[in-house]
Amino acid sequence: MASRHKPVLRHLTLALLSALALPAIAQQQAGDDNKTEKQTRTLDTVTVTGSRIKRTDVEAALPITIVQKAAIEAQGITSAEQLLQFLNVAGNGADGMVSASVDMDLGELRGTAGVSGANLRGQGSDATLVLLNGRRVATHGLRGQAVDLNSIPFAAIERVEVLRDGASAMYGTDAIGGVINFITRSDYQGIVVNAGLDVTQEGGGNIYTSSILAGTGDLEADGWNVWGTVNYRRSEILRSHQRDFANSFQPDRGVSPDTRGTPFATVTNAAGGIIQGGLTDPAGGGAQRFINILNLPGGAGCANGGDNMGPYDYRLWDSASSKYACAWDYPAAQPLQQPLEGVQALGRATFKIGANHKFYAELMASQVKSQREYEPLQLTSSASATAVLDPSTWYPLNSQTRATYDKIFNALTNYFGPANLVYGNKIPYRWRCVACGPRQIETTTKAFRLLAGVEGSIGNWDYDVGLSHASNKAESVLAGGYYFSSGLKQALGSGLLNPFLMPGEQQSAEGMAALQAASATGVHLYGGESAVTTLDASFSGGLGFSLWGEEVQLATGVEARREEYKFGGVQVLNGLPLNYNTLYQAPFDDTSELPKVTRDVKALYVEAYVPIVKGFDVTLAVRRDQYDTFGGTTNPKYAFKWQPVESLAFRGAYSTGFKVPEFTKLFAGVNRVEYFGRDLVDPASCPGGSVNSTIPGCDLIQPTIITGGKIDLQPEESTQKSLGAVFAPNSRFNISVDWWEIERTNTIRVPNLATLTANYALFGENWIRDSSGKVIAIDQRYINSGGTLTRGVELDANVNGELAGGRWQVNLNGSYIDTFKERSLANEPYSSNKVGEYVRFYNLPLKWKHTLGFTWAKGDWVHTLTQVHRAGYKDEEPVSVEGGFYTPTNWNPDVDSYTTYNYSLTWSGMKNTKISFALRNLLNTDPPFTAHQVDFASGAAWEPRVADPRGRSFNLMVEYKFH
Repeated sequence: MASRHKPVLRHLTLALLSALALPAIAQQQAGDDNKTEKQTRTLDTVTVTGSRIKRTDVEAALPITIVQKAAIEAQGITSAEQLLQFLNVAGNGADGMVSASVDMDLGELRGTAGVSGANLRGQGSDATLVLLNGRRVATHGLRGQAVDLNSIPFAAIERVEVLRDGASAMYGTDAIGGVINFITRSDYQGIVVNAGLDVTQEGGGNIYTSSILAGTGDLEADGWNVWGTVNYRRSEILRSHQRDFANSFQPDRGVSPDTRGTPFATVTNAAGGIIQGGLTDPAGGGAQRFINILNLPGGAGCANGGDNMGPYDYRLWDSASSKYACAWDYPAAQPLQQPLEGVQALGRATFKIGANHKFYAELMASQVKSQREYEPLQLTSSASATAVLDPSTWYPLNSQTRATYDKIFNALTNYFGPANLVYGNKIPYRWRCVACGPRQIETTTKAFRLLAGVEGSIGNWDYDVGLSHASNKAESVLAGGYYFSSGLKQALGSGLLNPFLMPGEQQSAEGMAALQAASATGVHLYGGESAVTTLDASFSGGLGFSLWGEEVQLATGVEARREEYKFGGVQVLNGLPLNYNTLYQAPFDDTSELPKVTRDVKALYVEAYVPIVKGFDVTLAVRRDQYDTFGGTTNPKYAFKWQPVESLAFRGAYSTGFKVPEFTKLFAGVNRVEYFGRDLVDPASCPGGSVNSTIPGCDLIQPTIITGGKIDLQPEESTQKSLGAVFAPNSRFNISVDWWEIERTNTIRVPNLATLTANYALFGENWIRDSSGKVIAIDQRYINSGGTLTRGVELDANVNGELAGGRWQVNLNGSYIDTFKERSLANEPYSSNKVGEYVRFYNLPLKWKHTLGFTWAKGDWVHTLTQVHRAGYKDEEPVSVEGGFYTPTNWNPDVDSYTTYNYSLTWSGMKNTKISFALRNLLNTDPPFTAHQVDFASGAAWEPRVADPRGRSFNLMVEYKFH
């Protein structure tokens, strides 16, 4: 490499580097700081995420967060997903293995099994660019919308750079919320083995990791270096019954499960069944449509009918006809953390070519198996002859069923009287088939990226040319709890399966055999593959002239990229088409069958660093992307840094961005799913209203929801603005504050029901009606909507010193969200500010988040204590509160804040050995209570987008180096 001028490292950059390096820097001797104050310090120019130009002052010029390996280990973090939960700049979205446990039948969430995504500034995982060593990796094979963090070889990561700014001018599509760049070491000699465990105090959710890293060859002396690493990680399942806070039977606080499908079945009044017409409540409760004999006066009581059973809160759900129904805590039957097992590997070989050039080759590969688990099937009898659970499946009267049949009939007769009860007619019901077992879907994801390139310098110019191919292939199979409809119908209609069993009673051997014969375990559900092939070249260096400051620098590059995607949704077994009906309630995606589709992208970018005068410089960048499908887009970025004095710098930027629609959003087929919520009314007859059966026209509706792609979608556009200041009077203190704004237009979204309802005049055609005017379906396919506006402020402050012969540092990192607004169409005004309010599914805009850390190091010991805080917010109102007809006695509209503490201790007093111990959630703080509707969110009475359900855990990591 040609020699370069090494500029003096000024206080501002030195202070920021010191902060970014902790706690690793804390392991140095206490006297090091004193030496730096007396000696001139120099630093090589470096390149970081967000710029192609090497410089020394990147920490002051760019809003970038750099997390070093030592800081990651100090927090007991073992995966990329855990790291994102720790970062305050990361949004609170349903992007992880915990928060994405919502039923896969929901169209937008279909095919998300096994995916953990990155979400910066609340813009979503599809608008956050994830890089590995500065280059793209393939998005997940099932949806093709976001990079799966589980495929990142986390054990090989040396640092993570998070660019908190738009970067389409450098990287093209997807970089609206920012960029996360996982950076591995470039070379290594020796062998390192690492093993760790993270065990919870209360059981469940344990995590085990191990890795080995080995390398040989001295790049300078031998001219080559080869290294490789393999990492293994296993996360165990955490079930809801292992945590007391996961309980949705808290009706006095506004949360209660909206299901009458219980392990001891609820009788319904479907036409032609045991109940003719209806049963009038003798106590004056009106006609009853759902009756569980356990909840009748004198009955055994719902709570005695099985685990997680309790009374159905008919007042909360405005369902007086269910006064005598029971409910079942189905959210508590969903795991709090899904099990996952993964192996990741990464290898790199580097060879010197002469003095100034290198050839490198890199291979990343991973295989991850995850298992999504959901509550057992709910079986609801239907009077329709075309339904799967038609009258032939109702509970019959025969010699085998007589005792149970008579028990049901007599209980109904004793309370309601014999009128409208027909002995001998079959019994329709709603039953939670616990004997069927939990529904399980296992997803195997295989990913790889092969990269080869040449880098070096020619004169005063650096270059890097690379060719890469990345792929992510995922397949899902049914792993339990699903059954072929034909066999299930036979087992039910014969009476072999008994839906009216009390705890301690067992299904007959014949019934279980019939159920097993109908099992669909092992059936292939769907599979997809996403791939990207990229040829890129970049060049950077000085232009040989200056204005009134330092030399003007230039970077330029080209990129040619091919993106590919295919999805196999159509499944046929022995001539039988497999779908939602032939295989009961299995979430097949046969309408989204998609042969391989491709698109080609060509791009050219230029970046110029122009020091105008001493202390004031600007950076200008522009990128042109040309798609063979959407045409071209040009996105500039303008940034400045003004440093009036050595210790103070101001910085700011303006840029535009874009995001092209993913293949699935363009070509996904139409899916139809029945709406099961109890909060929807017809806006034509109840404008702006809520469900209230006492108001004409405001009755509950439950139409079919239509989802899918649209081929006429256009790219999203965005503008990003930021303005900040960095103050570092010396190496012991620094603080940075950055204001930012992201405005997105033409946003590609599934229009939520609240938007369609509130803007009925605009979206009237989305409400599909029959000839009588009744709403029978709602079209929720993707649209280019108006957009979103988000503003916030980010803070980072560090102070350090000496104490008791050691070094200490305090760090405060916080994120304040001031504004989050949406609008349905471009010419419509923005909505009210939703910061601090509950939002379903996607990002939850918390007003304030911070981490406050204290580190003290002396000799071989490093102690770290960290506070992690998440602000409270306004809860989702229960249906009865929103409708104004019933308020639970202990309903509280405010969700409490969530604060936890982590402590870690690292010891390196043994040769070649480092031992780290961490206590996560030191005080074993439970997640705060929330009454959000459990049909539309993971978590029974808690919010996984905010809290960690594992509770206090003990993390131990041991590292040993062989030399």
